[in-house]
Amino acid sequence: MPEIAVTGLGVTTAVGQGKAAFAEALFAGAHRFAVMRRPGRQADTRFVGAEIPTFAPTNRLAARELRTVSLTGQVLLATLEEAWTEARLDEVPAERIGLVVGGNNLQQRELTLAQDRHRAKPRFLRPSYGMSFLDTDLCGLATAAFGIRGFAHTVGGASASGQLAVIEAAEAVASGRVDVCVAVGALMDLSYWEYLGLGAMGAMAPESCADAPELACRPFDAGRGGFVFGEACGALVVERVGARPAPEPYAALTGWSVQLDGNRNPNPSLEGEVRAIGQALERAGLTADDIDYVNPHGTASPVGDRTEADALLAAGLTRARVNATKSITGHGLTAAGAVEAVAALLQMRHGRLHPTRNLVEPIDDRLRWVRGEAVEAEVGHCLSLSMGFGGINTALCMSKCESRRA
Repeated sequence: MPEIAVTGLGVTTAVGQGKAAFAEALFAGAHRFAVMRRPGRQADTRFVGAEIPTFAPTNRLAARELRTVSLTGQVLLATLEEAWTEARLDEVPAERIGLVVGGNNLQQRELTLAQDRHRAKPRFLRPSYGMSFLDTDLCGLATAAFGIRGFAHTVGGASASGQLAVIEAAEAVASGRVDVCVAVGALMDLSYWEYLGLGAMGAMAPESCADAPELACRPFDAGRGGFVFGEACGALVVERVGARPAPEPYAALTGWSVQLDGNRNPNPSLEGEVRAIGQALERAGLTADDIDYVNPHGTASPVGDRTEADALLAAGLTRARVNATKSITGHGLTAAGAVEAVAALLQMRHGRLHPTRNLVEPIDDRLRWVRGEAVEAEVGHCLSLSMGFGGINTALCMSKCESRRA
């Protein structure tokens, strides 16, 4: 199989837009957790989350046209712009570029607002609703703005969608279908309906966290009480090494796996997670002892975190350092896997690992947690994990190109 590498990154989160701002926030352990204020997020509730305060939009669309684009679409375009520019994709023939957007049911809040606004006069609903309610409209939006002519589609894998998009992009490039493929974990714009449903399920941190929102998100801590949402979007440019004079790669994608549990429900599976880790390592030609760093799914779910910690131990990953990016960004749901891959690659390049916020009492001392402060670390090989409702387990191995050659 040809060597597949990541040559461009883009990221937009509540703690910063762009790689530089995001990396600075990661290493500082910054956060923007608060009671959410975006219209359509609350219904006599006080849900805590991390909302993007502001971002610079792309200039590839006129301001008049951007007004018809959802928050999810605007953030996707801005994030894609950063990755596209860094990877110099304007130099690549348009028909040799593909796009995979990770996520489904992405624009619920704006759809809910439109439905509420027009409930008494539905005939006045704007015609663009007929396109914008489809997630594939994001593909059309991006391909029109950037001139992509290879292929574009969405992939839905619940909270594993972002990493699933990276895996799909890697396989498209490895097969020769395209020379370059951009994977985007899109912003999942939740409405109060989704919050109420996830809260009733017991998956989210309770509303009582509004009294101290900075303490709400606690992955792998004994005091964890559920995930805290965070608006985010990540983009990775994936391409064959040597196909063109490309920028210096962040790392090679050396192994990946998608494993299912045959289960509709949200409960995690130790066996499924261990299988995904093992297959990704095998494909990369690595052992657990080769892995220097693990970026886990780590949502702060009481059952999910315990299962994932057990999976890391069962897979033999006791030498690797471990931190939880969601403690800083919140849980981006469909975006999470792509954003956390970006975080892992930035840490590899900087030679530093970010702290895990609120990790006061780790649930298992046998793992090498990065806790209160960033630490220096040489990372040659890392493993990123994402899991989704419905029994979806994904794992992705990334290796510095010099480590791969060694």
